[in-house]
Amino acid sequence: MSDDGRGTLAPTGWRVPSLLAVLGALAGLLVANSVTGLPLMPWSAIPTLLLLAFAEAFTAGRTARRIRREPGTEPMEPLSAARLLALAKASALFAALATGFFAGMALSVSDRLELASHRGVFLTALGTAASAALLLAAALYLEHACRVPEDDGDDDDTPGAT
Repeated sequence: MSDDGRGTLAPTGWRVPSLLAVLGALAGLLVANSVTGLPLMPWSAIPTLLLLAFAEAFTAGRTARRIRREPGTEPMEPLSAARLLALAKASALFAALATGFFAGMALSVSDRLELASHRGVFLTALGTAASAALLLAAALYLEHACRVPEDDGDDDDTPGAT
């Protein structure tokens, strides 16, 4: 069987999250401008996204230490690392889309900030976009933490080692 690249997973680059953020911003602008009246903004998304970002960043730190097999940590099972990698990739894509969407919503009401109700929607949308951006950073950190370190080649059990 030839090695055609199947079974490998490339790191998330900057293009896909950037494109999703732009598409999310356009969707946020479209939604905010198509509804009559002021769009409802859930303030509860801010602490939820912050909690998710904290959990992923904490998990990333522990995962990196376990994959590097630092003293005092137990080795990580490959399936567990693969599951965390899938979580990181999914979170990164969602967070990029949410960052753009809520930034677009904030942009749509930014021209009427003299009204208290619009200012509240603007601040909630901006806070949600910032929380989603933190989740994006934590997800990319978790993805980076799941990388297997390069083999130094100084193992004694490799064929040809003296």
